[in-house]
Amino acid sequence: MNFFTIVLVFVVAWWLVLFPMLSRGVTSQCDHSEERVPGTDPGAPVNANLKGKLIRTTIIATVITLVFYFIQDLGLVDFRASTKPWDE
Repeated sequence: MNFFTIVLVFVVAWWLVLFPMLSRGVTSQCDHSEERVPGTDPGAPVNANLKGKLIRTTIIATVITLVFYFIQDLGLVDFRASTKPWDE
């Protein structure tokens, strides 16, 4: 497996993990009326904690990439396209 494939798997895994991670643990300003900032939407988050979510996303994507790499390296699954026709 070359370097480009590893980077590509990491980037795809990172984005796929980021989107579900963004909605975890977010409370809106409606839930905390005392912390409402005037002029903002009531559904806006109080504290999004983006730094922590980006760190967790990177760790999870790294684990997914390592699992993918070891599955490929050990030959448990062959991700290469077959050159043989299906009829043979």
